Amino acid sequence: VQLQASGGGLVQAGGSLRLSCAASGRTFLSYVMGWFRQAPGKEREFLAAITWSGGVTHSVDSVEGRFTISRDNAKNTVYLQMNSLKPEDTAVYYCAAGVVVGSGSQYDYNYWGQGTLVTVSS
Repeated sequence: VQLQASGGGLVQAGGSLRLSCAASGRTFLSYVMGWFRQAPGKEREFLAAITWSGGVTHSVDSVEGRFTISRDNAKNTVYLQMNSLKPEDTAVYYCAAGVVVGSGSQYDYNYWGQGTLVTVSS
């Protein structure tokens, strides 16, 4: 599986962005898709994951209520809708594919996109 993330950019605090992650390959349905982010000097942080049937796992502490993950299996694409953005959301955002349902560990994800930068100004 190859993953291509897009949709990042510069946004003011309180604004919204939608990230997309397009997957290549016919086995997209087999994978749990996740979103992570990494800010400068910080560890990679789990945000949310979604199974092929739409079952969702969110990181409660960081983004629940503001970020929503979804997937369109017909388009082999997973999305991250980000609302009410804050300056502390500034990071490189990565999509990833794995096989462990409900996992927030980066080590359970086998394939990674290249990352897309989100910058939130105050």
